[in-house]
Amino acid sequence: YQARNFMRDTMQVGDKVLFYHSNTKPPGIAGLAVISALHLIDPTQFDPDSHYFDPKSSPENPRWEMAEVSYESHFKHYLPLGDLRNVPELEAMLLLKKGMRLSIQPVTPDEYATIVKLGQEGLPS
Repeated sequence: YQARNFMRDTMQVGDKVLFYHSNTKPPGIAGLAVISALHLIDPTQFDPDSHYFDPKSSPENPRWEMAEVSYESHFKHYLPLGDLRNVPELEAMLLLKKGMRLSIQPVTPDEYATIVKLGQEGLPS
């Protein structure tokens, strides 16, 4: 619900997105995207055969929305999560906190700028 609430309550069309691969070895940030549409009803919530089926949701009263995310660019350098934990400018970043598992979370402008720079120039040795 927390990720849904971030998307519903704070995202705006045009917001920049860090494209994060969570199911890779190692997980990390691969590039940039932008929010191109919001408040789209997720049809999988109504499908009993879907892993995302929600019996408490109905077309008249949907519980789940989704955002449309459009590709912007990929980084020259993939940024593994473990390596990002060693970047002092990112020590407060939510993504890097132990136990943080949200797929959607806010990023400060300074964190975003640091990530973009590292993605283009690479991590320090």
